[in-house]
Amino acid sequence: MTTLIYNALMRDVAKRLVTGTGILVLAAAACLQTACRGDEPDVKTALQATEDTSGWYDAGIVNGQNKLVPTLAFRAKNVADRTISNASFNVVFRVVNDPQELGAAYLSGIGSKGLPPGQTSSEFVARSQLGYTSPEPRTQMLQHSQFKDVEAEIFAKHGSANWVSLGKFVIKRQLITQ
Repeated sequence: MTTLIYNALMRDVAKRLVTGTGILVLAAAACLQTACRGDEPDVKTALQATEDTSGWYDAGIVNGQNKLVPTLAFRAKNVADRTISNASFNVVFRVVNDPQELGAAYLSGIGSKGLPPGQTSSEFVARSQLGYTSPEPRTQMLQHSQFKDVEAEIFAKHGSANWVSLGKFVIKRQLITQ
């Protein structure tokens, strides 16, 4: 079997990784990654998302038409018995019963200081860049026959772990200004 190597330097690195020293280095790196996460709880069982408010944010006038975008404000509560840190959130907006994404918002979330057990985070605000546009007044847009409800699904991850869902919230048909 022939291995394609980009250049001599990469070939040398590949040889070193196959040796015992290289394997030890990789094993040590894996252990360090695990140790850096410590014994922090799993984000799926540690965090509980609660909606503060939701609605349609007035994104101004775009190409001569009013634009409304879905917005969700939420908090995360640590329901575990240990502090959790370095958790990120990704909020995905979709039309209800439609798998097509209507936008997403990434939030850096809980920092390195962490969220102690039983504590609730400050408010996070997620807003899609996509929404509805119309020449109609904003309040009438929400009542239009072609207006479809949107839900926001909150995903969270801790460190390099996979994204997990913390829940879905239907965006209320109300105008919000912040």
